Amino acid sequence: MATASKESPSENRARLRRAARLSAVQALYQMEIGGLGASAVIREFREHRFGANDEAPEFVEADEDFFESLVAGVVERQADVDPAMDALLADKWRLERLDATVRAILRVGGFELLYRKDVPARVVIDEYIEVANAFFEGAEPKFINAAFDRCARGARPDEF
Repeated sequence: MATASKESPSENRARLRRAARLSAVQALYQMEIGGLGASAVIREFREHRFGANDEAPEFVEADEDFFESLVAGVVERQADVDPAMDALLADKWRLERLDATVRAILRVGGFELLYRKDVPARVVIDEYIEVANAFFEGAEPKFINAAFDRCARGARPDEF
């Protein structure tokens, strides 16, 4: 992978947003498991997890504003996002029955597909498949791909 100094501006932006998406999934998972609110988790990520490329290895370089917009957006729109994701699941399955990480991926990616029309649907889908691959080796990435494909075709038919 190219270092930050050799990246084009668009490659740099894509890399920082990729890290923000992964961090947003981790933040939602942390909120659910730890019972913390969005503002506390966002603050914790900004203060203790994000940093510049030349900082300690435990820091992640990410688009912090994009991260915050994803986490805050999911929380703000969860009453709309959750039913939209539920509708994509097989009969008798509900979001609550899924693994917490899968649920977090569906919520963040679903929010982005439904409400962040500034990002092309195919980019969103590809990015969250990569996030799923970071956590799972089994059927979950294929399941997430299928769910997001259906979501995008319903929410953004003009892109397909």
